Amino acid sequence: IDTRTLEKGDAFFAIKGDNMDGHDYLANAMRAGAALAVVDETKLVSLGSLKLPLLVVSDVMDAMRRLGEVSRLRSKAQIIAVTGSVGKTSTKEMLRSVLAASGKVHASAASYNNHWGVPLTLARMPRDTRFGVFEIGMNNGGEITPLVAMVRPHIAIITNIAAAHIGAFDTIEDIARAKAEIYSGVVPGGYALINHDDRRYTLLRDLAHEANIEHLNSFGTKRGSEFWIREMKPSSEGTFMSVRVNGETDIEYDVSLPGEHMAMNSAAVLGAALLAGADVSKTKDAFSKLEPTEGRGARYVLGGSGAMGITIIDESYNANPASMEAGLKLLANFEGVKTKRRIAVLGDMLELGRQSKKLHEALAAPIAAAGVDLVFLVGPEMENLCKILPKDKLGGYFKDADALIPRLRETMKGGDVLMLKASKGIGFAKVVEELLNTEKT
Repeated sequence: IDTRTLEKGDAFFAIKGDNMDGHDYLANAMRAGAALAVVDETKLVSLGSLKLPLLVVSDVMDAMRRLGEVSRLRSKAQIIAVTGSVGKTSTKEMLRSVLAASGKVHASAASYNNHWGVPLTLARMPRDTRFGVFEIGMNNGGEITPLVAMVRPHIAIITNIAAAHIGAFDTIEDIARAKAEIYSGVVPGGYALINHDDRRYTLLRDLAHEANIEHLNSFGTKRGSEFWIREMKPSSEGTFMSVRVNGETDIEYDVSLPGEHMAMNSAAVLGAALLAGADVSKTKDAFSKLEPTEGRGARYVLGGSGAMGITIIDESYNANPASMEAGLKLLANFEGVKTKRRIAVLGDMLELGRQSKKLHEALAAPIAAAGVDLVFLVGPEMENLCKILPKDKLGGYFKDADALIPRLRETMKGGDVLMLKASKGIGFAKVVEELLNTEKT
């Protein structure tokens, strides 16, 4: 659907989006070596003479959905779908890596979790895939149902429920009901896998029963979980895990990604892998080889790896109240060679609606609990937090990310560890890039 990433022999679907129309890029698709273009019949007259085979349809988006459905029908893979307020992409990526030790995996690229990303991922799934992993996202109620109807998973994971996208809902319970739409597509005999530690667990369990899910499993630190975390030993490099499966067998493994949230994700991944028939021994070993991804916990050290190095923890991809708290815990538990200061660089959490002011102010408690030495804040919503933070903790407040960069450069010194986290629209990815470019110059 994007001529910039199109490879020779691909079929190009001329999708019309909010800002761009794929029909305007057909010449680019032809030059890039597309084997075929799928186009809308209403656009045919305006296309002129293209030396490119065209498949003319009444609706290009619907054509891609149908292709995805056919791909799913032919597949013999074990299909896993992941949703939740926090950790969808991290869990999906962890599944991709861990399951690859046991067979061929096909998983969503980036965060392809919406009305075009899901059918596109389905349509690309090779026939010989053993494990298919699909991320299912939503901003409003009713959006997951048509997506999961295409995916038809054997296993549906709900990582957790939090106040992400709360601006589109009246209550967090309404978010839970929207996430529970994932149950509607689970195939007969399939599994639901729910976070037992989540405050909305009982609601999610009841909704699974209402959806006639045949096998309900849970993961978490609470007794009674089918995948019960008996022990978690965190370090700045990862977490040692001991998980009791179905009250019988203890499985021990090391997760090479730091953070309690990643440890919790790993229990869901372990459960899904075992339910999908992955090799237990290979699965355990794969957890120790995971690497954090850009924007989701990737680490960089400026100025060398010794005591004078400055550590950057890149959590710039997205943010909501639950993931902010997880990021602050990650910062609190960081153990560098000689960590001198823990610095939190926080930007606005978007799509929180009427609750935005309250939820931004509420970050003061986890900041205090994390023992953060200095806080930099960016964005109009973070001004609410700025007004209540102790002045000796405030490194600075800025309207936008561009204004932040020079102050950070002036402030950073050897031994500091900085954690940067904000909603994607705030542009912290650029801040991380600029800090890394400082090192190169």
